[in-house]
Amino acid sequence: MPKDLVFITVIGKDQKGIIARISNAVFKHNINIEDLNQKVMDGYFVMTMLADMADSRASIGDIKKEFAEIEKQMDLKIQVQHENIFKAMHRV
Repeated sequence: MPKDLVFITVIGKDQKGIIARISNAVFKHNINIEDLNQKVMDGYFVMTMLADMADSRASIGDIKKEFAEIEKQMDLKIQVQHENIFKAMHRV
């Protein structure tokens, strides 16, 4: 089955529950986490996630709306970008 990959990046002041909130939102929409990398740098939380939306009925717009609420509540910056856009932007 083909994958429908998106990159999710999260940046903000480190605090409890960031990974839980993001992964719960992804799970709620039946999106599979393929890879995740996170780090705290000088008090700032930075996470990149590669997720497969192939089994989800949600659109990227739906996910962005959900993340917009989390952004407000937790004072974060969350970006969602489809793999095709990412590849086009980084093509040499």
